[in-house]
Amino acid sequence: MYYLSRVEIDTKNRRKISDLSHLGAYHNWVEQSFPLEVAAGERKRKLWRIDQINNHRYLLVLSQSEPDLKSLEKYGIDGTGKCLKYDLLLDSLKENQKVSFRLMANPVRAVKGENRRGRIYPHVTVEQQMAYLESRAQGLGFSLEPEDYNIVQRDFPILRKKGGISVKLARAVYEGSLTIKDADIFRKTLTEGIGREKAYGFGMMTILPRG
Repeated sequence: MYYLSRVEIDTKNRRKISDLSHLGAYHNWVEQSFPLEVAAGERKRKLWRIDQINNHRYLLVLSQSEPDLKSLEKYGIDGTGKCLKYDLLLDSLKENQKVSFRLMANPVRAVKGENRRGRIYPHVTVEQQMAYLESRAQGLGFSLEPEDYNIVQRDFPILRKKGGISVKLARAVYEGSLTIKDADIFRKTLTEGIGREKAYGFGMMTILPRG
């Protein structure tokens, strides 16, 4: 079972959102919205991202259990927390179906060296970031046409790690339409995310069926 939750962030309340100065703070907010998991010490994987729509900011969370809406509204506007079952949409997906999508990703590449895992370098140009998604589409269960999507936001937010280390991450928001080629793989893409740094607001793709 999967659930898609949303809450509008109370950006006008500086006291309430003063903690949200870096990606780790948002990650902690998401985790604390599932107090039963915290108490049990068994935190399940979640995807989340921040959307900016018409001067409003929203936190979206995809999870395998329902969040506590009161906790989800900790930095949000009271009464705006909502949670919907996601499985009905997942089960309806079919091959060759065209859908609208939005994805916030951390486009990077690994360069092999002495370290077997390779060294990670960010893609920083629009061309690199477009190629990043296009090159992965088939393995993620869909196809893309260059004229059908765009990058609508690009920036480099800060991730503060333990020990006082700060890391600048590449972030790109993609919007447009795609065609599902393998529904089973695509469902996995939607529920498991794309790329790196998923715990910090990257990799979550949402879709809207067309027609």
